[in-house]
Amino acid sequence: MAIAFYLASAVAVSAAFMAVTRLNAIRALLYFVVSLLAVAVIMLLLGAPFAAALEVIIYAGAIMVLFVFVVMILSMGPRQVSEERQWLGLSVWAGPAVLTSALLAELLCVLGGAGRVAVGAGRVSPGEVGRMLFGPYMLGVELASMLLLFGLVGAFHLAYRLGKGEKMSKAGGRT
Repeated sequence: MAIAFYLASAVAVSAAFMAVTRLNAIRALLYFVVSLLAVAVIMLLLGAPFAAALEVIIYAGAIMVLFVFVVMILSMGPRQVSEERQWLGLSVWAGPAVLTSALLAELLCVLGGAGRVAVGAGRVSPGEVGRMLFGPYMLGVELASMLLLFGLVGAFHLAYRLGKGEKMSKAGGRT
């Protein structure tokens, strides 16, 4: 089972690297979804199926679909038709398909194998996750939520200023 853990970790790291280095936002989001799925497989291997299910449902499902819709809505224009035709090519889907098929093969081998999924000490219940998040790690959870709130307020502030006609220079400053 340690080999499965290292394979899922390698897929997660390589997909995250590909997500950061892609110039096209949709391609980066595809690799990011693969990275989130790999992290869910890692959580499953470590004995936390509840956290793995939350990772898939909340992050890879809902939030990433929201990101894809926002990117698609904001990229409306005359270039959209040519960009959509590029999506029909196999070269766009080759990288994420290879990484996802490696994850799927690994998951099928682990689940169909000896019946023992966990690499770690044992299973983690949802109650234990809640006690840890709101117990010793409560300060970290609160700081992460404040960081997300500040990012949201900053994005709203930038979008509001740009909507009023203020232009941004290429260096990132207002003109």
